[in-house]
Amino acid sequence: MSSKTLKVAFVHPDLGIGGAERLVVDAAVGLKAKGHKVVIYTSHHDREHCFKETKDGSLEIRVRGNSIIPRTFFGSFYIICAILRQLHLTVSLILRDKGHFDVIFVDQLSTSIPLLKLTGAKILFYCHFPDKLLTKRESILKKIYRYPIDLLEELTTGMANCLVVNSNFTSNVFRESFPHIRKIPQVLYPGIHFEGYDKKVDVDDIHVKILESSKMTILSINRFERKKNIVLAIRAFAMLRDDNMISKEQFFNMRLIIAGGYDHRVQENVEHHKELDRVALRSELETFTIMPGSTEYPPESVQVIFLCSFNEAQRTYLLSKSLCLLYTPSNEHFGIVPIEAMYARLPVIACKSGGPKETILNGITGVLCPPTPLEFSEAIAGFISGGHDREVMGEHGREHAQKNFSLTTFVNSLELILTMLVQDSSRPKSLQSPLIWFSTAITLFMLLIYQYSR
Repeated sequence: MSSKTLKVAFVHPDLGIGGAERLVVDAAVGLKAKGHKVVIYTSHHDREHCFKETKDGSLEIRVRGNSIIPRTFFGSFYIICAILRQLHLTVSLILRDKGHFDVIFVDQLSTSIPLLKLTGAKILFYCHFPDKLLTKRESILKKIYRYPIDLLEELTTGMANCLVVNSNFTSNVFRESFPHIRKIPQVLYPGIHFEGYDKKVDVDDIHVKILESSKMTILSINRFERKKNIVLAIRAFAMLRDDNMISKEQFFNMRLIIAGGYDHRVQENVEHHKELDRVALRSELETFTIMPGSTEYPPESVQVIFLCSFNEAQRTYLLSKSLCLLYTPSNEHFGIVPIEAMYARLPVIACKSGGPKETILNGITGVLCPPTPLEFSEAIAGFISGGHDREVMGEHGREHAQKNFSLTTFVNSLELILTMLVQDSSRPKSLQSPLIWFSTAITLFMLLIYQYSR
């Protein structure tokens, strides 16, 4: 436990709804509860599309630069815009709040680290996954475009005083992706706030009532992004019928709910939802979409429901009422959703790769299998037939989550890392020299933008 009250700033690009945002919010709430002073800086915060702790007064949120730099230029150059938005945010922080913080927690984008060092605070960078691996390079032009960005990511990441990753899998990928960074990152597993999943659900809440059904529910939770491979869940579900794994009557009395983060501003979310709907319709599955805020009841005949973003009550209800959770991304760097499911006593079917190999005990808290419709479908059929004991797996899952992934463990470990970082007076061996001119030039550029925008 820290004997000193720390002043901590979090710098996060877009404070929406997702695993990275959940981690930042949980870390901030946890540190504040332990008596530390916490502020979150972000370039965008939509109060209709965020976690409740960021709008109910639990946390201080400072939004800077949201209206100055667009999210894209003509639908392209997303990463360039994201970098410029964060640099604008950073310059604002330096001008207004320099010297106010002991340590600054940065995640997702490392580009601001050289400038943040001007605040005099220690910098911790939390790497969910190297950004250079989150985009495809399908053309020579794209490779040329990404090369300086990838180089900048490695250079700026190496300037952090402390590097932390979310799993051993990510740690290995980090070292392969950034060969010039000698420092080995620490592993800090995310945790979940158990009390939030133990709250009694108000079944009279209209947003919960529209999810009630006599059908057996299979659940998938992921953002509406192609890399999450949600198509796998739809095809595995349809295969239960097409390969006669269960009777037609059983299949008619089942439904698949695909729930996840959805932002109408994000083109991929909008496009991928439509793509998934087409996949389901081609599989002769009746679909229905529940958009944020909607209270329309889906027809009972519907077998695939798209729940585009959900609130806490809906999440808790679905986790408590479903047969199993399908977690479809391959090589996911960590994946907080399986932890949530296991704590809720819901067995998980996930790909046998990445973070889930560290978090799910195969055959004990869930099933790990290759990412094919057949393998996933057979695993689902196992829960329907009783081949997999859902109740026993559920209890083991809860015990496993409580022991290894509590928010208390996460916050205590983070607090220790931050305390040791602040107390460390040594200067890190970093790739600092090549970035001196870069930092100066960018600072001047962003200062001009900032002054003009005031």
